[in-house]
Amino acid sequence: MLTLPPSVRIHVALRPVDMRAQFDGLAGAVRQYIGGDPRSGHIFMFFNRRRTMVKALYWDRSGYCLWAKRLEKGCFHLPEPAADGAAAVEMEASELMLVLEGIDLVGATRRARWIPRLDPSVRPGLAP
Repeated sequence: MLTLPPSVRIHVALRPVDMRAQFDGLAGAVRQYIGGDPRSGHIFMFFNRRRTMVKALYWDRSGYCLWAKRLEKGCFHLPEPAADGAAAVEMEASELMLVLEGIDLVGATRRARWIPRLDPSVRPGLAP
């Protein structure tokens, strides 16, 4: 499982990118297509036209890191673009892991998270 701090955002480019692009080419795509800063520490994901290959670019304080995955069978299922015509969508790490495993998020529903409610009459650490 991919564990990232909450401050790291994952941006997925919806426009296909030439997978021959390396560090500088993908950093240029971040600036040009997504409008982001490739040195921000966030992760930027790019897919090829057939959606059989993905590359992730991120900055780790000392330089760019590039991660790639190529599927031997099938393709990645990306989220639908927003109605506003955005060039990228933001994903959570858990959603990205599902996409990288080949799971289509179209029919997936997110359940409400449980948040404990504290009874105002009971204060933590005090016996009733």
